[in-house]
Amino acid sequence: MPKIRDASRLDAETCAAIYAPYVTGTAITFEIEPPTVEEMAARIESTQATHAWIVLEDDDGRVVGYAYAGPMKPRAAYRWSCEVSVYLELGRRRTGGGRALYEALFERLTERGFRTAVAGMTLPNDASVGLHKALGFEEIGTYRKIGWKLDAWHDVHWRQRPLAVLPDPPEETR
Repeated sequence: MPKIRDASRLDAETCAAIYAPYVTGTAITFEIEPPTVEEMAARIESTQATHAWIVLEDDDGRVVGYAYAGPMKPRAAYRWSCEVSVYLELGRRRTGGGRALYEALFERLTERGFRTAVAGMTLPNDASVGLHKALGFEEIGTYRKIGWKLDAWHDVHWRQRPLAVLPDPPEETR
């Protein structure tokens, strides 16, 4: 049975391997060079310290996907909002893994006091737009021709969803 757990630096190699084909062969991410294992380990550790990074293991205990959240923007007033992303091993889209990862991620973020999740999707990406829509993300808008990659301009579509409705003023995130 698939399992979701918190990531550690020991997952860096697998997460980097899952992410690399998105970097080198798609415009889904605007990174140009795949991060090294050490860079991925540092990302996992810094993200765990402030937000959350989780992995999905298949029935054999092999990591096949991950999701994480980070700051939406650096200014203090945004600290209860976060940007979320999910990546699955190629060939695993539309298998329920993305939904399971996001639902577990949202639980962790809510426990830490975050109120809003924001996600950006490079277009076209019907699978990602559909996943976010199914999970209650509402359309915010689209940045047109905002990123140049693979010899073309790409739009980025933005959506957001509430994580928690809590009393105001908000408590600091944990």
